[in-house]
Amino acid sequence: MSKKTIISAENISIGYAKTKYRDKTALYKGLSFDLCKGELACLLGANGAGKSTLLRTIGASQPSLKGKVFLDDRPVDSYSEKELSRLLGLVLTDKTSAGGLRVRELVELGRYPYTGFFGQLTRQDKDAVQKALEDVCIIHKADVHVAELSDGERQKTMIAKVLAQESPVVLLDEPTAFLDMESRIEIMNLLRRLTVNQGKTILLSTHDIDLALLLADRLWLLSGETGLTAGVTEDIVLSGAMDKFFKGGNIIFDKSSGNFLPNRKSDRKALLQADGYLYHWTRNMLERHGISASGDMNDSLFSLTVSASDSINVRLKNGTTRNYENYEQLADFIKDI
Repeated sequence: MSKKTIISAENISIGYAKTKYRDKTALYKGLSFDLCKGELACLLGANGAGKSTLLRTIGASQPSLKGKVFLDDRPVDSYSEKELSRLLGLVLTDKTSAGGLRVRELVELGRYPYTGFFGQLTRQDKDAVQKALEDVCIIHKADVHVAELSDGERQKTMIAKVLAQESPVVLLDEPTAFLDMESRIEIMNLLRRLTVNQGKTILLSTHDIDLALLLADRLWLLSGETGLTAGVTEDIVLSGAMDKFFKGGNIIFDKSSGNFLPNRKSDRKALLQADGYLYHWTRNMLERHGISASGDMNDSLFSLTVSASDSINVRLKNGTTRNYENYEQLADFIKDI
């Protein structure tokens, strides 16, 4: 099945134009990308990598220094504000000065592209606002002033506003920032459902790499060293691109779990025999105490066989065996060895 490209660019430069107080600053040159209809893409990068600049450039709130971004095969900066608002919704990290509005009133502003100058809401407008509030689970705060919200609730409100806008393309800058784990998962699942059920095209920047790996159709990796690397999530992971994502040797990417982990190298080793989650969590305890999991007894301090969380067997090199009923007992043994 052929995919329809919604947003594209070829060899553009992004950054900051020359002003009275600074020279032109190009963060990146020669960036090329495609965003296809109905895909959820996650933009990953370290702090200061230029993720927000790229999103603002795509959303036409910041001009590119060279080249054009195209939305539906038309330069994004050629649309009028109202035309663009009907096609593209943008949620940035900039603080909104809407504390005097109630939550419902702020979300109603998302209907501006449809209501005209006087902003009269029809039943269709009100239904769209109601659905957006329900979708992000903020309906219970509809009559609360925005100034009274937590950071996470404010973020949900801004997402509801862009959903009320009903644009087919949505760009979000760190939509899960400030949210607790449950809310982060809710928002990411919501964005996933919007692509699957409504065919929306969504690009968001995020530091929630674990959720991005689970839910994103595509990953965009942005770094000053390699520029922009984009592809289907599994292709990016298996190509080794994630292994080089962070500079330095303090962090490693574990392909088996999809997590970035501290690089816990150690000359001390233990032969570990366990399956599934028992292997994962036992290895975690060993590495936390400076012992690497090994498959060879010859270079190991001891062997460790875990058949259940309350059935842990340790065999020392002298043939002595010890049995433990929980990981607290195992931890005491490891600390003393």
